[in-house]
Amino acid sequence: MIPPGETAPRPEGKPTWRTGGTTILVFVALLYLVEALDQVGGNRLDRNGIRPLETDGLWGVLFAPLLHANWGHLLANTGPALVLGFLLTLLGMSRFVLATAIVWIVGGLGTWLIGNVGSSCGPTNHIGASGLIFGWLAFLVVFGWFIRSVWQILVGVVVLFLYGGILWGAVPVLNVCGGVSWQGHLCGALAGVLAAYLLSGPERKARERRRRSAA
Repeated sequence: MIPPGETAPRPEGKPTWRTGGTTILVFVALLYLVEALDQVGGNRLDRNGIRPLETDGLWGVLFAPLLHANWGHLLANTGPALVLGFLLTLLGMSRFVLATAIVWIVGGLGTWLIGNVGSSCGPTNHIGASGLIFGWLAFLVVFGWFIRSVWQILVGVVVLFLYGGILWGAVPVLNVCGGVSWQGHLCGALAGVLAAYLLSGPERKARERRRRSAA
């Protein structure tokens, strides 16, 4: 029993790294669950990807990051998703959720608009978490510069060194049929930069106030 006038001690929150790690593991587990259901159902779920400039294809903005063509496709995305997603959660779960939402929606809408550009085989269907991964990568690379944090800049440099090579997947390629969705990668990366700019707002405003005070 708590004596009168005293309050119960607050339970200590879970460490950020533990919460973030659990979140990313659950997300990746969801991807595997969806792919297992898709395999059992004869890959019918894959039809729910982003089909550019088609009204029904807009539903793919919501579903495409959860869908993969096969196990190989999912395995290729697993490592980067675990590492980059976890690093992003270390910036705070609210920032992780908001950044993911911005990349998911804005990147998806961009893919819906330009997804047929450069394709020589007609309408395309874009699926996979790689657009989201490109957004996380771009966010981590530029966020430190926006907030002027030496530590975060170093994180961005390390991330760029380790995973920067995959950014070639965002380079436009014309007259191709099928294969890698450079459109989704490009839109995801641009959405990641936008998310980093928007979510660095508090630090940028505080820096501007300090600058004005010093002046």
